[in-house]
Amino acid sequence: MVKIYRACTILLRLMAMAAVITAAVVMATSRETTTYFNLTLKADFTQTPSFKFFLVANCIAALYSIFALFAPSAGLVSRWVIVFDVTIAMLLTSAMAAALAIAQVGKKGNVHAGWLPICDQVPKYCNHVMGALISGFVGLLFYTLIVFYTISTELNPLLPGSK
Repeated sequence: MVKIYRACTILLRLMAMAAVITAAVVMATSRETTTYFNLTLKADFTQTPSFKFFLVANCIAALYSIFALFAPSAGLVSRWVIVFDVTIAMLLTSAMAAALAIAQVGKKGNVHAGWLPICDQVPKYCNHVMGALISGFVGLLFYTLIVFYTISTELNPLLPGSK
């Protein structure tokens, strides 16, 4: 039972790590320059604090995943891993929400604020951002599964001492 639990946890962590690393790399490479009515328009993730936050949050989640893979699965350390799993899931949720809000403004604009959509002028940039957001969402789903799986196995009264 312990080996199955550990194997499932490692598999979930590896898939989560792959998703957040992919999200970070795709976001870091999202940039495009175009000319529009004789004006040069440069779109880059560094121009938006929400996208920077998304990148940093995914990098933190990837580094944490590496450390969590080597953490012992029993004792006090495992309890702290659960706390950090929840913290990372919340960090990824907030980064995802911030990045999605800005991506929506970039795609649709905001008529009330007078902000025009930019995705018609820089479609490659918007596609990169969309790919990063999709991968980040997959990573967030895996972290949510990790949290639920870990909590359910830690608090399972039917299997006392199974860890």
